[in-house]
Amino acid sequence: MSTPPPARDVAVVGGTLLRLTPDWVGQREHGTVVVRDGRIAAVGDVPVPAGIPVLDATGCLVLPGFVDPHTHLGVHAEGEGWHGADVNEKGEPRGARLRSWDGVDPSDRGFADALSTGVTTVAVLPGSANVVGGQTAALKTWGTTVDDMLLRAPVGVKSALGENPKKNAGGPTTRMGTAAALRDAFAAAQRFAARPHDDGLPAAGDDRDAEVLARVLAGELVWHQHAHRADDIATAVRLADEFGYRLVLNHVTEGHLVLDLLRERGLPAVVGPLLTSRSKVELRHRSLAVPGLLAGAGLRVALTTDHPVVPIQYLPVSAAFAVKEGLDRDEALRALTLNPARILGLDDRVGSLAPGLDGDVVVWSGDPLDLMSRALHVVLDGRPVYRWDAGGEVARPDGSWAPL
Repeated sequence: MSTPPPARDVAVVGGTLLRLTPDWVGQREHGTVVVRDGRIAAVGDVPVPAGIPVLDATGCLVLPGFVDPHTHLGVHAEGEGWHGADVNEKGEPRGARLRSWDGVDPSDRGFADALSTGVTTVAVLPGSANVVGGQTAALKTWGTTVDDMLLRAPVGVKSALGENPKKNAGGPTTRMGTAAALRDAFAAAQRFAARPHDDGLPAAGDDRDAEVLARVLAGELVWHQHAHRADDIATAVRLADEFGYRLVLNHVTEGHLVLDLLRERGLPAVVGPLLTSRSKVELRHRSLAVPGLLAGAGLRVALTTDHPVVPIQYLPVSAAFAVKEGLDRDEALRALTLNPARILGLDDRVGSLAPGLDGDVVVWSGDPLDLMSRALHVVLDGRPVYRWDAGGEVARPDGSWAPL
């Protein structure tokens, strides 16, 4: 494994801060963000330590890095066909032991695109061809190897309901078959967890899948449930009620049709991708108003591009359209930062400008929800990794800069 570059110290000065902390209610304040050893040391009206590098943000907005909680960055490269498609292991309909980060290509151009729009953390999920696609990872969007980039892994396990697993020849062909396969998998996990394991050896064979799902049942890992249609959302809730795991709904295209159910359960929703056509039956009720309707009902909402379904640089564009269709403007910023961090259990590291969190800071030329605004500078773990200069430049490991 290559050695990641050392974390950096930096002070971002002169800008207007949007902290996006849990108690943030839209405040904008002139101030400084001080990053020491890769972590935020101080925020607000604070002095700049002597000798620390300074990044001038005068006249700009300063926000935490964005978080996209559902992507296929590195495992599904744009425009590369089968060569770049490592997202679905179709021979494994119940593949909980599969790990998305084992297939990540850090040279995927999508990571640089993410930096160019202020996205510093992504969840990389397996695809939705299988009932259980595999384990998910949280990655930073800059690094030489996936080991450099890993923030936390595993974060959860991906599962799919609806059209996609039905179309995979290696799995169930009906919705009732998909639900039955999930019940079988969790029943096996319950049996595994109930058995004594005294030999200290790793699980083997089918037990490897059961061991991972036992961690879901224990609440250690979230269950990322792909569900577009209202009946699939209801099935996702039913299964979570039966087995008691932490459910995070992904896509939630028809969530507004079962709003009372979601409100009653208080379930978090990762909504999107929003900038798509109605390319399949499950998307017939796709609406840019859904994020606002769910957030208005009191649900914690995050937005996703599902990259490369929608290129990741359009994440703030998605938020802008959601605001146009009713999502509160401040809530849209939370849906790009704090909310996805909380949903993924990463808010102890990312999603806010607060002391102790990772030094992921983005300097914006203006409001990120204004299509004319740009991410001018991106600092990741205290290291400047992107700057808008001659069309955009990304840092190399040796500290030099390369054109985007």
